Amino acid sequence: MMMKRNLNRYTFIVACILMFSSCKDLIDIPDPINTITTAKVFDNDNQANSAMAGTYSQLINELSLGFGNGVTTTFCSQSADELNISAANLNALYTNKLTSADLGTAILWTTAYKNIYNANAVIEGIAASTSLKLHKEVRTKLTAEAKFMRAYTYFYLVNFFGDVPLVLTDDFNKTIKMSRTPKAEVYTQVIKDLQDAKSDLAADFSGSKTGERIRPNKWAATAMLARVYLFMGDYSNAAAAATEVINQNGLFELRADLNEVFLMNNKEAIWQMQHSNLTLVRGNATAEGYAIKPYQSGVANEYFGVRIADDLVQKFENNDKRKSSWLMPVTKAGEINYFVHKYKIGIGNSSIGGPITEYYTILRLAEQYLIRAEALTLGSQQLGLAIADLNVIRRRAGIDELPAGLSKEAVVLAIEKERRTEFFSEWGHRWLDLKRTGKAHDVLSVIPVKQPWAGDHQLLYPIPLTEIRTNNKLIQNPGY
Repeated sequence: MMMKRNLNRYTFIVACILMFSSCKDLIDIPDPINTITTAKVFDNDNQANSAMAGTYSQLINELSLGFGNGVTTTFCSQSADELNISAANLNALYTNKLTSADLGTAILWTTAYKNIYNANAVIEGIAASTSLKLHKEVRTKLTAEAKFMRAYTYFYLVNFFGDVPLVLTDDFNKTIKMSRTPKAEVYTQVIKDLQDAKSDLAADFSGSKTGERIRPNKWAATAMLARVYLFMGDYSNAAAAATEVINQNGLFELRADLNEVFLMNNKEAIWQMQHSNLTLVRGNATAEGYAIKPYQSGVANEYFGVRIADDLVQKFENNDKRKSSWLMPVTKAGEINYFVHKYKIGIGNSSIGGPITEYYTILRLAEQYLIRAEALTLGSQQLGLAIADLNVIRRRAGIDELPAGLSKEAVVLAIEKERRTEFFSEWGHRWLDLKRTGKAHDVLSVIPVKQPWAGDHQLLYPIPLTEIRTNNKLIQNPGY
């Protein structure tokens, strides 16, 4: 893995403090110093808060795209059936022809593990500190946030790669030759971390000194638990966790105007990431807005950006406001193509130092309604309640409500359709849904550009060869 190449906890903390002290959510810290010890880093509340804030900033503000700032969405959308890519830009992800030498998916592995190591550094650094100036409530809060970040990242790793090394320390001497941990064991740790975070985090947004929705709280942990339980087939707990979040009416509500869903600190957001507006090139755009929002090439009606597959466009019902708000139609030579337009700031209108109006949205309330609908359908088969949840989403989209009395099979199909039209090109939802529901082969193998189908082994990404060469205990996924 990346153990040898990863910064140790001391260098990581120094980097966080020195690189990200300009972010407005960081606690003020002393002037930079050249060396620092663990005791010094976690000597007081301010330093420890700065270290954790640096973890978020490193994840979202990396100059190149990574797991936490755009790659998850762009890669998974290509692997799924969401995009229409021109023949000149075909790649192994889009055609499902990955090989073990693929460098693109290696980005997901290395940047995700970097986030895990950073979280581990905070957890272990706080545990090792004996300073009386690092108070118990701060220790508890920051440890819980780090556990949340570790769990969130591992959720994606096991869905990308299957069994992965379960690294719970930043000491590479203990992890450099780790073998892959069974997926079920990783999920057990994910649930434990999320349950710990749920118990120890605030039930409001006081975790951020500005009161913004940029630090995970109890409800972010609960929302992630709902998702994990759904993926594991624990429908009772999935429905219960989603209900807990939905019931927080004072904190969360669906935005009636779909153009407000990705704005900073809007009430649909459960957890967002705050980016710097000083990052070179991207400026005030979110990483995803910069990566996929359409922009003009300089030629009339010629746009670059992420173009949506025709089949997906056809799934939107008449007058669906998600189509009019989250897709941008471009007509060229009498043909209409649709581009992703969820985030409104991208290459064409971003500026370094410009005002930030959107945050990168990670968890939002709409997912909880769809999680509960699916859990009620597949678990207790309370179809009436599931239909009611689906209709909450459909009413917001401006389309007709589903009638009562639908069969279980019809409700399952309705859930799939609503998830697809609600979460297209957003954090890999469609790719993960196709795999967990067992529909990936039937849906993907018949897409012309993905033929001849290389094999279902493509439903897991290859373990990076660089990691296998470093660690001979890592075994490649079958088929690569």
